[in-house]
Amino acid sequence: MKNIGTASYAKPENMVSDSGVILYVEKVSVSFDGFNALSDLSLCVDEGSLHCIIGPNGAGKTTLLDIITGKTKPTSGRVVLGQNLVLTELSEWQIARVGIGRKFQKPTVFENLTLDENLELAFACDKGVRKTLFAKKTPALRRATDETLETIGLTAERRRPAGLLSHGQKQWLEIGMLLMQSPRVLLLDEPAAGMTPHELEVSVALLKSLAGRHTVVVIEHDMEFVRAIAQRVTVLHEGRVLAEGSMDFVQNDPRVVEVYLGA
Repeated sequence: MKNIGTASYAKPENMVSDSGVILYVEKVSVSFDGFNALSDLSLCVDEGSLHCIIGPNGAGKTTLLDIITGKTKPTSGRVVLGQNLVLTELSEWQIARVGIGRKFQKPTVFENLTLDENLELAFACDKGVRKTLFAKKTPALRRATDETLETIGLTAERRRPAGLLSHGQKQWLEIGMLLMQSPRVLLLDEPAAGMTPHELEVSVALLKSLAGRHTVVVIEHDMEFVRAIAQRVTVLHEGRVLAEGSMDFVQNDPRVVEVYLGA
C-alpha cells in the first residue's frame, strides 16, 4: 500500500463543519469519450451521518460512487477519507480494506447458502469459500453474526437459504454482509427499489439505527424514503452539485424543482 499518511488536504468550500467530516470529494472531474460525467464536483459527508444523494438519471450519482470505491479513476481531483487517507491513490481492494463498503441496487448474496453462511463469508472475505465454511467458528465470528442478524432483523431466518428470502430481506442481508466487515462508510445504491410498503418501513428503521455507528451514504429516487431518513441531501445535476441541505431546503429550491422534482 502507498504511503499516504502524509497527504495534505485543502477543505472544500462547501464543507459542513471544521471537524467530524469523514469523506471529502475535492474538485473531482471525470470524462468518458468526451462526455463529462462529473465536473469539478466537491462535497463532504459528516461522520456518523445519514447523507442522501439525489438527482435525475445521468446526473453522475453512480459515477460518484465508482470514484469513491476506486472502480473509476477521476480525470482530476481526489477523494479523502478522514484527514489524510487519499482514496483516489488506492486500488479497489485497498479502499474496501480501509472501511468503504458498497451495496449495489440489485442484491448480490449467495442464494444457495444460509444467512449464517453468507455473513460468515463476508466476515472472512480474504479466505477461500470452503476453508471459511468448514473452519471452526471463533467466538468473535459467532458474536458478530448474532449481532448483525439482530441488527438487520433476520435472526429467525438464519438457517434458511438466502434464495428463499424476499427482495427486501435480501437487501437487508447484503447490508448485513457489509456490516460484518466493520465499515466506516456504507454506500448504498437505491436500497428502497422494489420494496413493499412494509419493507420500506423496516428499511427506514434499519438505516436510522446504523447512523452514528457508521456513516451511511444513500443514492435514492424515492423521495418519501429520502425524506424519512436523510439528515442531509445533496442534489446532483449534470455532474455538479446543484443544491445541498436539509430535505425541506432542497425540495423548495426552484432549480431542484425545475430539473428533478417537478411541480
